[in-house]
Amino acid sequence: MDEIKFTMDGLLVKALKGETILQAAIRNGIYIPHLCYHPDLKPMGACRLCLVENEDGRLVTSCETLVQEGMEISTTSKRVESSREMVARLLIANHEVECLTCAQNNQCQLQEVASFFGIEDENITDLRHSLLEVPADESNPFFKRDLKKCVLCGICVRTCRDRLGVSAIDFGFRGYETRITTLMDRPILESNCVSCGECVVACPVGALVPKENHKPSREAKTTCTYCGVGCGLYLGVRGGKIISARGDPEHPLSHGNLCVKGRYGFNFINHPERLTKPLIKKDEQFLEVEWDEAMEFAARKLSEYKEDSFAAISSARCTNEDNYLMQKFTRLVMGTNNVDNSARSCHAPSVAALAETLGSGAMSNSIDEIPHAKCLFLIGTNPTDSYPVLSMRIMDAVRNRAKIIVADPRDIDMARHADVTIQHNPGTDVPLIMGMIRVIVDEELVDKEFIRERCENFDELLDSLERFDLETVEEITGVSPDKISEAARLYATTEPAAIFYSLGITEHSHGTDNVFALSNLALLTGNFGKPYAGVNPIRGQNNVQGSCDMGCLPDSYPGYQKVTNLDVRKKFENAWKSELSSKIGLKMPEMMEKARTGEVKAMYIMGENPALSEPDCSNIVRALESTDFLIVQDLFMTETALKADLILPGASFAEKDGTFANADRRVQRVRQAIKPVGSSKPDWQIIAEIARKMGSYGFDYECSEDVAAEIASLAPIYGGMYYSCLEEDSKQWPCYHEEHEGTPILHREQFATENGKAKFIPLSYRPPAELPDEEYPMVLTTGRRVFHYHTSTMTGATEGLKKLYDDDPVEINPEDAEKIGLTDGDSVWVISRRGKIKSPVEITERSPVGLVFMAFHSPETKTNLITSPACDPVTKTPEFKYCAVRIEKWTE
Repeated sequence: MDEIKFTMDGLLVKALKGETILQAAIRNGIYIPHLCYHPDLKPMGACRLCLVENEDGRLVTSCETLVQEGMEISTTSKRVESSREMVARLLIANHEVECLTCAQNNQCQLQEVASFFGIEDENITDLRHSLLEVPADESNPFFKRDLKKCVLCGICVRTCRDRLGVSAIDFGFRGYETRITTLMDRPILESNCVSCGECVVACPVGALVPKENHKPSREAKTTCTYCGVGCGLYLGVRGGKIISARGDPEHPLSHGNLCVKGRYGFNFINHPERLTKPLIKKDEQFLEVEWDEAMEFAARKLSEYKEDSFAAISSARCTNEDNYLMQKFTRLVMGTNNVDNSARSCHAPSVAALAETLGSGAMSNSIDEIPHAKCLFLIGTNPTDSYPVLSMRIMDAVRNRAKIIVADPRDIDMARHADVTIQHNPGTDVPLIMGMIRVIVDEELVDKEFIRERCENFDELLDSLERFDLETVEEITGVSPDKISEAARLYATTEPAAIFYSLGITEHSHGTDNVFALSNLALLTGNFGKPYAGVNPIRGQNNVQGSCDMGCLPDSYPGYQKVTNLDVRKKFENAWKSELSSKIGLKMPEMMEKARTGEVKAMYIMGENPALSEPDCSNIVRALESTDFLIVQDLFMTETALKADLILPGASFAEKDGTFANADRRVQRVRQAIKPVGSSKPDWQIIAEIARKMGSYGFDYECSEDVAAEIASLAPIYGGMYYSCLEEDSKQWPCYHEEHEGTPILHREQFATENGKAKFIPLSYRPPAELPDEEYPMVLTTGRRVFHYHTSTMTGATEGLKKLYDDDPVEINPEDAEKIGLTDGDSVWVISRRGKIKSPVEITERSPVGLVFMAFHSPETKTNLITSPACDPVTKTPEFKYCAVRIEKWTE
């Protein structure tokens, strides 16, 4: 980067090209007073405290003025000092001064300014005080707003608008009455605020402060336990409990940002309802027992159910080390490949389709590329609700003038920032994408050299395009040919272009085909093997990528090495000193079916709640009840745990060491902050202890680091993932040895297929498995809301999150609501072919006519009682995103 030299107060100062005077001063350790400057925001020049004098004698705002070679700047001239001090005195005179009891005491930038100028109470007695007579807003459960301490710097407004794209607050009123306000000046709780706390962290004074503001005695650096972004955070510890969480400003993806769950959703760790001792069910009652008795009971019962009469479900919430031992236990001790994880219900189509077309079923590029992307095609993903910090990176790209294409059946928030918005009929992703491909081919926008050198099966793809003329595509998708063409041209002509998608693509009975279509689109335009490109499935859980990496799949050992490959199997047999099964195991839906029929007699479920999370969940409950012996290992008494014969209390992420793998294949350290609650234990320790009780060798680990070392020795893509290599920084797989730096971008030189070439897949359209009819005329689609995670086992333990969002309302279009005679807040029955649930109504334009939307977080609403069990034929991933329903008004 070019270096610039200039003079500041007679001293020669070095700056970087593009820096402002204030940025250069800060980097060189020179203090210039300021309040409205924030390093992550565009300068505003509102506070006027950062004034400096240039060589022409003009006063300029240093936060907005770029450094120029040879310029001369004074920060201490009489004019500068006089102007700044008057501004500071006015600010302090109009500021409520209760410093000792203020949560920002000793961290307040206005205090720092006052100290710099030596301003005392007697210095402002001649100025008229004009405090706003506005009561503090304490409606939000996590923070309070006190406008009497606000300095109108606008940092909160810009953070909410520019960094999050939410715009819950803005400047309002005029003159002395100017204040930061919400729409109609309502309490913040009644606004569209997402309660992420980013404005609270950014506020330079005490106008926005947390309600719980105890200082920790120490902090532990770790990785967030919620979505697949993998944000870095510091857990604050005091008195052996977690009392705070703050973002890690040095983290390569999150840069100190957190969502509402990551910042405030940690109460589950020390919650009084945590499971703290093993429980054995006797006469339909759970009795607390000691670990020795629980382990003996588990070992004795599991010894009765070897091989294919046993099945295990691993956890996307647990560490790599926990998951590795679960699959090792299943294969080595129980003699079966019947092990699966919750990826089966979400991104299994990504793993299957991308492995076939590209040779690797994971995100091809990196999240940290997003802010500088040229074009982002977002399809089947709602990042503002599901991955809020990734959404912030998309907003960074928007500010950097990236082109944005959004395709979703609903009018999601990100559509407001898109250059092209497509609202297609649900379940029509294949024809939509193939229609875009048809346009790109017809208009000769393909990357011919890339296709010739690096791909195969192109002619077969061309033949299949005959089925996708734009008139046919419009008839299926409801999207005009002009709109499809516009999106196709923007994607194909903006180089490079990246595709990001999630469960709106995969959770269909044709989910694998959907991913094939996206792979075709990216290959057609040569968008692989370079920055800001690729096909990027966004993972929804903290370690769903890692649980697959660890071999918690019925057909793969750790590192996606196939159980049917003789050489691979021999390697694991030699390492584990035992013969292993070559038979591909059962996928999770198959496990449940076999349990209902009595073929699977024993199950071990770690950290998952299928009784609430899986579709048609009444059938899942029947399957669990049909087993002879069920172990559930979890933090709380979940709906699944209630069906168990033995419940084992696992440790949370804050109570153990390990690693998570995030959505972009980044392996990150998880560090123990406190000792396990009660008698709970890390999951890997529990599994190892059961294995030893059953007489198996190879489970004598001293610590989780020993487990990680074994993983590195057996899974080539994790060959360099030793703890010693991850202490300072994370690495992205494949990482083949300790000196390897990892692989931020896949497929640079060749694809990971047998011949090194990517494969085009010809496709045809298959409609959803369950279509509307006269009895069930509407379509229900499901998804996440920002305030909760999965079945809210963890987030539901934080009362503030429940205050923000509790029941799962059914979102319905105003036109549909009028036909049924509904008003906002009415209760309705949502009825499918599998049953009915009661829910409040939220009338909104977000859902188009004929489509209703519900989240699946609430254990009271139980949305998945009515969702469809229809599955993708390749992966058995359920069709959560499409089922036929009718809505009836509830009457007492």
